[in-house]
Amino acid sequence: MGLPYRLRDAERSDLEEIVRIYNSTIPGRMVTADTEPVTAASRERWFNEHSPDFRPLWVLDDAHGGICGWLSFQSFYGRPAYNATAEISIYVDEAYRGHGIGRHLMEQALAACPKIGVKTVLGFIFGHNEPSLQLFRKFGFADWAHLPQVAELDGLERDLIIVGKRVG
Repeated sequence: MGLPYRLRDAERSDLEEIVRIYNSTIPGRMVTADTEPVTAASRERWFNEHSPDFRPLWVLDDAHGGICGWLSFQSFYGRPAYNATAEISIYVDEAYRGHGIGRHLMEQALAACPKIGVKTVLGFIFGHNEPSLQLFRKFGFADWAHLPQVAELDGLERDLIIVGKRVG
């Protein structure tokens, strides 16, 4: 995927749009365990935990400079021995879903892993989120854990699948 898309490090001024895209996934009950919209203010700390050389947060701009998706690397378990392991999260604006944005973000993330010292990549995905499971599996992620009925969304208990891939 070349032009008209541009991948770049997120800036503080992008946080409102990042949050808008994130919040758009909440009603579908397939992507996030949040059940109510979050605010940009509540995500400040999360935003500040990212850095281009260790735990990037990227946005993908469309031809008009609007953000059509984003990807974050998140530390796993918060202990130094796990620094070479990161969870990735991909969120795509509703208007761009099904257009290869998730695939492009995944390709870029896996290519960047050696540069940021990541050897193991994880994804935490609800068991009923088939599109995300298919995306990760298409890139060689395997199911590493199945946590049955650990989340409750609108009275329905949902499974969490942890997928993983060694990249280094």
